[in-house]
Amino acid sequence: MKKAKIAAAALVSAALVLWIGQIGGIREYVQEVRNQWEEEIAVEVWGPATAGEQLMEIIKLEAERRKQAPIDAKVDHVWKAVPGYNGVEVDIEATYRRAAATPGMPVKYIYKQIPPQVSLDDLGHHPIYRGNPSKPMAAFMINVAWGNEYIGPMLEILDREHVKATFFLDGSWLKKNPDIAKEIQKRGHEISNHAYSHPNMSRLSRERAQQEISKTEALLKETLGVQNKWFAPPSGDYDQQTVEIAASLGLKTVLWTLDTVDWKKPDPASIVRKIGAGVGPGSLILMHPTQSSAEALADMIKAVRSKGLTPGTVSQTLSSERILDEAVE
Repeated sequence: MKKAKIAAAALVSAALVLWIGQIGGIREYVQEVRNQWEEEIAVEVWGPATAGEQLMEIIKLEAERRKQAPIDAKVDHVWKAVPGYNGVEVDIEATYRRAAATPGMPVKYIYKQIPPQVSLDDLGHHPIYRGNPSKPMAAFMINVAWGNEYIGPMLEILDREHVKATFFLDGSWLKKNPDIAKEIQKRGHEISNHAYSHPNMSRLSRERAQQEISKTEALLKETLGVQNKWFAPPSGDYDQQTVEIAASLGLKTVLWTLDTVDWKKPDPASIVRKIGAGVGPGSLILMHPTQSSAEALADMIKAVRSKGLTPGTVSQTLSSERILDEAVE
């Protein structure tokens, strides 16, 4: 508190000095205050004595410090297509208008995002295994072709934890279980394509592979009104033909970063340890409606959050949209 008061007093004194013309330039003063008080409130508060021109200069200097450049999408030799990540910069004019209207109050900076020059759409047809490693978010991918008895408990946990996941639905399962699918959708979760009959896609003819994806795509639209974005090949089996067929239907092929391997019925605690040890920014976490994952889910969510990551859907995690809470304050 004492340190903040001294810093505030220093700023007021400097503003008065500036006003009577005894300091040659605000740039040197701002740098001096930053060095002395480790960028505390000295650059945040301004009073009536601070003229508009000097306020604008403060904001411009701080805007330069807070600016973060966008990251382009790229094709990685291991992770294949990796999404870009928006940059961020201070909206100088909007920040100035708000600060000028509230003299004596801390400057509250308004930000705008800067999209990357290269996006996922610019990379061509490649599978995706993860989001951008600079984005502090991870997604739960739940592939559904069986396990109805565990879907309800998993939905309850996701509701309680305020987490939205992406459910990839097998078309034949969707045809038999439209009410469960509608309940998943009602809870606000993302729904995407997991082929129709859970085949190994790389072993299919082009015609059959296209039918597997398009048949489920039609069911998603007819049953749920879903405008789908993603195709998750069953068992992670695909080839370049699979990726290109999905792309021809407007879908990107997505796999996973971390696999719970819950179909082997592992101890839930071992799943939590695996996710806790391996999860990072941009991770896509694969699971199914199994007893193991249902019992591990709440602690998996805690493990994700303990790493400073926000759980989100596949679309949110693979988007270049920036999470502004983690930037620039």
